[in-house]
Amino acid sequence: MSTSHIILTALLAALLVLIVLMQINQRTASPVLLIADRWLRWFVFAFGSAQFCVEYDLIDRPFWVLVAVFFIIWFLLITLYDWLAITAHSLSPLPLFPRYTVNSSGDEWPVQPRLLKTREWLKAQGFRQVQALKAEIGGGIFLRTSIYQDAPATLRVQVSFIPQGSGAITVCSAVSTTTSDGGRYLTDNLYIPFAGFYPENWFVERAPWRRALPALIQRHRARLSRVGAAVVPFATDPLTDLNAVQHELDQLNTELGFLYPHAEREDLGKFTQEGRYRVWKEIWMLNYLGRAARYH
Repeated sequence: MSTSHIILTALLAALLVLIVLMQINQRTASPVLLIADRWLRWFVFAFGSAQFCVEYDLIDRPFWVLVAVFFIIWFLLITLYDWLAITAHSLSPLPLFPRYTVNSSGDEWPVQPRLLKTREWLKAQGFRQVQALKAEIGGGIFLRTSIYQDAPATLRVQVSFIPQGSGAITVCSAVSTTTSDGGRYLTDNLYIPFAGFYPENWFVERAPWRRALPALIQRHRARLSRVGAAVVPFATDPLTDLNAVQHELDQLNTELGFLYPHAEREDLGKFTQEGRYRVWKEIWMLNYLGRAARYH
């Protein structure tokens, strides 16, 4: 079998895997599968375009040189798309830090077997639901969140349900603890870029690959144990705490130049140039490496 036939066979196999991944992810909305899907698209584009050029003698260059060129072209196209999306979001009226309200409609937890297992596990571990909240993120679409606490109220678990265009729901979790010295430890698996600044007394670890809630809580407890943090019960209810946090993050990131002042956002958008670069970098890191960008 010639090299050309091997490449074509590999491309057809990759396309088949790509279709299967798309079908599965329409039901599960898994960020991990999305990462695999993006890399596969990138390789199919680079190798497929190079093979097409060689097959029809369009460009007189070695195959691997063409693969590298089309690999870079895909990167530039994705970068252009992301920059346009960031600019559109910056200029849109969609809130960066939406305000939460109590969700009393009874639809805070989707009725799906894979999601109900998480709720049952939380109950079995002694966590109790303290509040159900929601925040409008634009166009009548709501981010729904259920807040659970352990018995001493020193560990708070926030389970958020993010609706997707396909109708599937992605579940993201955040585990937080406050300490006697005013610190806040946060461990989450959010795959949505933030890229902004956290307060100095916050210790944040983002782990988008760690999708299972038990593993996320275990990781959070290991962090607390490693530093010997003196934990204290939460002093405020989740609604008050979340809205105060949203306001604090908005104010801090405006002061540090990640966001424009509110008076200037209508004309300039929300993100400064530095802010747009940071958001782009974190989008790329999350989409292709499953890691949040680190800043010093």
